[in-house]
Amino acid sequence: MTDLDAPRKPELRDPVEEHRELHSTESTIAIAGHPLHAMLVAFPIALAFCVLGADLLYWWTGRGFWAEAAAWASFGAVLMGVVAGITGTVELLIVPGIRNRSASWTHFILAVMLLSVLGANWVLRIGAVEEAVLPFGLMLSVLAVALTGVRGWHGGKLVFDYRIGTAASGSDRP
Repeated sequence: MTDLDAPRKPELRDPVEEHRELHSTESTIAIAGHPLHAMLVAFPIALAFCVLGADLLYWWTGRGFWAEAAAWASFGAVLMGVVAGITGTVELLIVPGIRNRSASWTHFILAVMLLSVLGANWVLRIGAVEEAVLPFGLMLSVLAVALTGVRGWHGGKLVFDYRIGTAASGSDRP
C-alpha cells in the first residue's frame, strides 16, 4: 500500500486563526488600560447579594430597617447594573473579537435577564418596602443571585478562556 492509497485525515483549521478580526478583543472603553466594564460589574454583583442578605435578615428579625436596606440596595443594583451594562454593550458592539463570539452574546442575554429581575425587584419595593419582601421580594432576590452566578461564570469564561477585554501587551504569564 502506498501513501497515495492511505486515507487522508481531515485537516483541522482554527477559525480564529483564519479570521484576523477575531484577534481584536482588547477593551476600548478603559481608563489607563483598565476596562471600565470589568470595574463596574462588581457593584451590581455585590448589591444583588446585599439585597438577598437584607431580605433574609428581615425575614429572620422582622425589623423594618432590613426591608428598607434591601430596597435601597435593589435601587443601587439596578442603577449600577445599567451603567455596567451600557459599557459592556458598547464593547460588545464595537469590538469585532468580542462581537463574533457566541459566548459574548450568551453573557449579554443573561445580563439583560438579570437587569430585568433586579428592576422588577426594585419596582416591587417602591412604596411598600416591608410588604414586598415576603414572599415575592425574597424569591426575586434568590433568582437575581442565581442569575448573577451564571452570568458571572460566563463573564469569567470570556476573560480567562478568550482573553476578552485584556490587553495584548499584558504580562508574560501564560
